Amino acid sequence: MEKLLINDLWSLEDYALKRSDFRSSVLAHKGRRVVALGPNARLIFEDRITIQYQIQEMLRVERIFERAGIQEELDAYNPLIPDGKNLKATFLIEYEDASERRIALSKLGNVEHHIWLQVTGGSKSWAIADEDLERSNETKTSSVHFLRFDLDEHSISNAKSGQPISIGVEHHAYTHKVGPIPDAVRKTLVADFA
Repeated sequence: MEKLLINDLWSLEDYALKRSDFRSSVLAHKGRRVVALGPNARLIFEDRITIQYQIQEMLRVERIFERAGIQEELDAYNPLIPDGKNLKATFLIEYEDASERRIALSKLGNVEHHIWLQVTGGSKSWAIADEDLERSNETKTSSVHFLRFDLDEHSISNAKSGQPISIGVEHHAYTHKVGPIPDAVRKTLVADFA
């Protein structure tokens, strides 16, 4: 999947005109890229469209219009676009109640290193987490992590041929497995291997 360039983005003025329609289409697109991992966690699998939306929103909120600032955002977010041999996801830990969330995050240190993805017939691909900056330790974790799942050629081939995909988290304080993921999500993710 190609990385985004400055010319792929809209100016702040153009984005203001297109934002409502673009946001609606991105939300529908994201809906086919989400996997709930139990009641309090989910993965949002990123691609070029989801990252373009994130960058456009950052430029809008921060009022960034100079090329250097735009390039900084591209440099920060482009690594979250899959490259054809992997899947990339944002892992969210979600508890509505702030005190419950604080307690849970204190028990979930390093949970991001205990998440896996497996195509039937292949081995588990364990998440490579937070390559940009460490967000967790033994005593606490962040509620947001960025993950990369590298898949071997055999697993990619199996995924393309329609084999089911399962995803799980195996942490002493939070264990859940989803498998197979819904077929509509599987098909969307397989397109990332093109």
